[in-house]
Amino acid sequence: MMKCEELKLTNEWDKTFEKDERVYHKKVTFINRYGITLAADMYTPKNAKGKLPAIAVSGPFGAVKEQSSGLYAMCMATRGFLTIAFDPSFTGESGGKPRYMASPDINTEDFQAAVDFLSVQENVDAEKIGIIGICGWGGMALNVAALDTRIKATVASTMYDMTRVNANGYFDSEDSEEKRYEKKAALCAQRIADYKAGEYQLGGGVVETVTEDMPFFVKDYHDYYKTERGYHPRSLNSNGGWNTIGCESFMNQPILKYSNEIRSAVIMIHGEKAHSCYFSRDAYADMIKGNKYTDNKELYIIPGAVHTDLYDKTDVIPFDKLDEFFKKYLG
Repeated sequence: MMKCEELKLTNEWDKTFEKDERVYHKKVTFINRYGITLAADMYTPKNAKGKLPAIAVSGPFGAVKEQSSGLYAMCMATRGFLTIAFDPSFTGESGGKPRYMASPDINTEDFQAAVDFLSVQENVDAEKIGIIGICGWGGMALNVAALDTRIKATVASTMYDMTRVNANGYFDSEDSEEKRYEKKAALCAQRIADYKAGEYQLGGGVVETVTEDMPFFVKDYHDYYKTERGYHPRSLNSNGGWNTIGCESFMNQPILKYSNEIRSAVIMIHGEKAHSCYFSRDAYADMIKGNKYTDNKELYIIPGAVHTDLYDKTDVIPFDKLDEFFKKYLG
């Protein structure tokens, strides 16, 4: 086994959701191919016997495993799956320095490292591994599904394409060479300022207060990350956010280029009223265009739901649908 860094992990239950007594919970660590040790919560059904199908979960982008991903992992464990919810590199309880950086490559690798870890567990069937990516990690999940043939089923929930939003802005409102040049120039100037200062400037998380004239999606994020509903002290979005230059490399690295070569099963779920729904609609269209394997692909739109409804609202998240999907494709 690869040797992991010894991380300082919280032992008490510090999630934004109540523990379900039908599952066992424990902290685990594993290492990615860049040598970064990742921290995860493992959830195992108490009535489990033999080798189980397994699911790795991460997201939203800038969240931690004590928030939405942990809820998904725990709920799927109550349905018979062994699950882990992990903190990506440079965030949460996971290792990696400097802190609060993101990378299309390293974050894709984080998912693959989770599959490595699950594949060697004695109580996991290595031929029955799936993944769930939430928000920005939904796009990352599609990227890894196109790369990792061990993954048999993928869920992208309330998906963001982080490369598209960084390059084009929200709703593609900054999709021009001129706007991209301005953003690149500002980021390059910030790099020099950070180098001189000897530390990285934080870009700021979700807004502290909302005003009536703000877009709905800004209020939507505030309602989750800044209130008792979803606040967590280790969450980037709940606090100071990513480094200002933390997502720079997303600007010219489209992660969904080969999504139409995904052979394994994929379901994309999104709220009809979510500001981000266009990401899933467009990504699904691109995924099935020219793809020889479309019978196992689905776009599932939830009427009336907004973006963060799929973070934590168990009466909106279609867990029965996800259960049916994973049991079909993970056997």
